[in-house]
Amino acid sequence: MFCPQCGQQQISGVIRFCSRCGFPLDGVIQLLNNGGMIPAYRAADEPVQISARRKGVKQGALLFLSGALIVPILGMLASFSSSSFPQILAGLAAMICFIGGLLRMLYAALFEEGAPKPVRQYVPAAPLHVPPQFAPHAQAPALPPPPARSPGGWRRPTTAELANRPSVTENTTRLLEKEDRTER
Repeated sequence: MFCPQCGQQQISGVIRFCSRCGFPLDGVIQLLNNGGMIPAYRAADEPVQISARRKGVKQGALLFLSGALIVPILGMLASFSSSSFPQILAGLAAMICFIGGLLRMLYAALFEEGAPKPVRQYVPAAPLHVPPQFAPHAQAPALPPPPARSPGGWRRPTTAELANRPSVTENTTRLLEKEDRTER
């Protein structure tokens, strides 16, 4: 890979900055990995859509936690009052907040739809700004030049060094056969 800023060839494709000019190569690597397409991201000011499941779990948690505030207050009011109405109200608030909050979270987690799987949309990459000194007319080719061919045409390669040597066993067998012949 070559740096788009200065043209320096990079040693590996995992470095994050150019070794010569310090140009950040993260975007270039992402561009190469996605086949020349840049993924479309949402804008910073665009609101994030919350799924129905997450919204329901939040509602249940808020109801459950509000019970931790409402029930003690109603319990204190019931202790100061002589009628049975505040005591019934405190018990009813405890059931609605604690049990209702847990049931709401359970229902949302089991039956409501979660967030849809994100669909990655790609937009074509915008052309990169190339400094004038590295314009296409002055830029070196990305690949090395092909090897020079001899004017005589194609020549057969020398393959003498590729011939297989005899194995150790064959040589030993020949020596033993030689000894057998000399002994007779």
